[in-house]
Amino acid sequence: MNILKIEYSALNAKQKEIYNFQKLAGFLADYGFNCIKLADDWLGADFLAYHKDGTETLRVQLKARLTIDKKYQGKDLYMAFPIKGNWCLILHDDLVEHVSNTTNWLNTESWVEKGLYHSAKPSSILLKSIQSSVLIVT
Repeated sequence: MNILKIEYSALNAKQKEIYNFQKLAGFLADYGFNCIKLADDWLGADFLAYHKDGTETLRVQLKARLTIDKKYQGKDLYMAFPIKGNWCLILHDDLVEHVSNTTNWLNTESWVEKGLYHSAKPSSILLKSIQSSVLIVT
């Protein structure tokens, strides 16, 4: 059998979502979480991450980039997205607060009209603000 490493950039959107889920689920396993991919966005979540001790279950929306969306507000939903080779796992509403404090995104047409804003390259000020939510991949 000849197994070849893939190029992430060559994947389509659905393949990237599956790839990112597998990478993050493997990472979270090291911290005692078992991740279950959901067939549909149940209450906004792409997957559930429950801790081995039964003390915590996270509902997680997985994105390929930092994303805020009004439809996720007030749902106790975690956002997960890659940042510079690591993963950020942060409550959506906390992320919106960080965005509000460090950017003008909440005043943009995208947020005001569509209720959505995303960025593949957030500012260093915003990245510093969310640093405590970044999980370092070793």
